[in-house]
Amino acid sequence: MSTIGNWVDAATADSEAKELASKVSEIQLKQQGGGGRGEGPSAPPPGGDAGTGQSSGSSGAANGGSTGTGPAGDGPLTPSEEKEDELSREEKSFLQKVLRKGLLNTKASVEIQRQNPDSILYSTKSFEELNLRPELLDGLYAMGFNAPSRIQESALPYLLSDPPQNMIAQSQSGTGKTAAFVLAILSRVDPTQHHPQVICLSPTYELALQTGEVIKQMGKFCPEITTVYAVRGVDDPVPRGQKLTQHIVIGTPGKMTDWAFRLNFLDLSNIKIFVLDEADIMISSQGYQDSSIKIHRKLPKTCQMMLFSATYDSDVMTFAEQLIPDAAIFKLTRDEESLDNIKQYYIACKNQDEKYLAIANIYGVISIGQAMIFCHTRKTASWLAAKLTRDGHTVALLSGELTIEQRLSVLNRFRDGKEKILITTNVMARGIDIDQVTLVVNFDIPLDVDGRPDCETYLHRIGRTGRFGKAGIAINLIDSQASMNNMKVIEGHFRKEIKRLDHNDVAQLEQLEN
Repeated sequence: MSTIGNWVDAATADSEAKELASKVSEIQLKQQGGGGRGEGPSAPPPGGDAGTGQSSGSSGAANGGSTGTGPAGDGPLTPSEEKEDELSREEKSFLQKVLRKGLLNTKASVEIQRQNPDSILYSTKSFEELNLRPELLDGLYAMGFNAPSRIQESALPYLLSDPPQNMIAQSQSGTGKTAAFVLAILSRVDPTQHHPQVICLSPTYELALQTGEVIKQMGKFCPEITTVYAVRGVDDPVPRGQKLTQHIVIGTPGKMTDWAFRLNFLDLSNIKIFVLDEADIMISSQGYQDSSIKIHRKLPKTCQMMLFSATYDSDVMTFAEQLIPDAAIFKLTRDEESLDNIKQYYIACKNQDEKYLAIANIYGVISIGQAMIFCHTRKTASWLAAKLTRDGHTVALLSGELTIEQRLSVLNRFRDGKEKILITTNVMARGIDIDQVTLVVNFDIPLDVDGRPDCETYLHRIGRTGRFGKAGIAINLIDSQASMNNMKVIEGHFRKEIKRLDHNDVAQLEQLEN
């Protein structure tokens, strides 16, 4: 495990730097220890596919002009370092699914494209209207689902209709799409038939476990329905020459094809439902795509096909439609990030130390639920986390050395309110939502790989607050003319005024809460 001590030149490490290094070590030890208390995902089996995502930094030139006593030699990440630290799409999807404990409150509409104009479409406002088995209704209620989400209202009647209908569904994380296909799976399984009836493919071990957990929770009153995981590190569930008897097989493409074609104990001839979860990843990645197609080709013509994903680019959607030519396409329009309900400010600072003083003054005057602070480099993030911790704040730090399990522990602790401040680089700028964030601070203005103001990253950063119609505050800390010029470019791009804020003016700071 690395600490700030690895990043500060030993020749310039004075007593303060050593003390800060000790604080960072304490933060990281606490965070990494958290993973052993059940806050992270289940530990992978021996040889399993545990992720190794790293925290990423913003690339490009530094914002310039800082001459304070902050971290010495604090340069931006090189392209190779940034690539190494980058979160994969699989890791982002997994983190978002685990972090999302409830359904999004979205007003988005569902767009439906039918390939078969004779298919009947209708929506439902209650689970009772779907004529589900009582034990499935009990499972839904036990999970806290009292009424269908927006995507479930339209998708469930279609998925549960007879004869079974194929579907391609696009809906952002947290809208209930996993629960929708799991409910369809459990409704169609015949527990009296002891052979595989459902195959559910996910791109990674962690995502497969996540789906299995939803099946376990929703099917808790259906103990006769059995499942098995086809993931790396799991021992073969039956001896050679025998066939699987479990009803639902959840796993990754490589292991699933191994079981079906090399070991020959997964019989595909009686599969009723084929689910491709995170379909955009599965289709766009060649290895996943080849294995998925190999399985798909061996399924019965009567098998119900379901593809679910948060996003589909045009090429992936074209391929999906070719794979399942008669599928209905359900799209839940995504809630776009907007600056309309976010108050934007900037604070002029002389150097890095005054940036820290500005943050301290804000916290001394107003009440803040939770905050995210974005830094340009890992070193700055560690320096800031240590100083805030030393001054009594509870801080979470996403550093580049954390595995996906440790990263999840950090995010879970922040989401649960155990730490009130999350300090990070651009790894958290997009894709991961924490609903209760009310303040976002740009310790450094985001820049692209060419050192120019990065308007898209700015939008994603401050979009972490003001989520789903809630009010939010974004504060930019400006320490040089170059930094001011970059902020003005962003201000002009969005045509939204960024107002000056004096961090020494208590009355002005108090107005932030109004």
